[in-house]
Amino acid sequence: MLGDDAELTAAVRAAQDGDETAFRTVYRAVHPRLLGYVRTLVGDPDAEDVASEAWLQIARDLERFDGDADRFRGWAARIARNRALDHIRMRGRRPATVGDETELTGKPAPSDTAGEAIEALTTGTTLSLIAKLPQDQAEAVVLRVVVGLDAKTAARTLGKRPGAVRTAAHRGLKRLAELLGADAESADALDALPAQREPRARAATSATVTHTRARTQKDM
Repeated sequence: MLGDDAELTAAVRAAQDGDETAFRTVYRAVHPRLLGYVRTLVGDPDAEDVASEAWLQIARDLERFDGDADRFRGWAARIARNRALDHIRMRGRRPATVGDETELTGKPAPSDTAGEAIEALTTGTTLSLIAKLPQDQAEAVVLRVVVGLDAKTAARTLGKRPGAVRTAAHRGLKRLAELLGADAESADALDALPAQREPRARAATSATVTHTRARTQKDM
């Protein structure tokens, strides 16, 4: 997600101590791409509502969170995913915007690597294309490329092995590259997304919690 990791970590810790300004900082840094993840799961009409439910839970449970910016991203994504899956179960199906993966096969890619293709995408265009992928590939791509989680954190969010997440992300990116190859006009107008995050060494962290006031969506 957006912003410097050290700054986000500090903001999360301050928010845990009841700093409302810090919580708004966390929200502004994390929300846009978290919303993109939710939109991939439930579609545009319901994404804002589901994301709002996720943030209410994040605010309520924040005092129990322990970790740095990377861990917070994964924790928030896991909460958002659970809220989205609850919504899907109530509705009974994935959003109609999600297409058949056969739409993405048999089309020429403009380059030899999916990485080059994904670098040509804006976030908005990416999400509309990702919505056409099978769900496992869509989630892996969004968590790794859009949300910015490393494979281990994304795997923890999805309840899968890191290797399975890497494979799903690779396949999803390859299909996105193929789809882009069939839409050169759109490709010319696209910007770059961040590269997939890889695990890095991190020092053990802990947060001392004093109190957390109840927050509402308007505070964010």
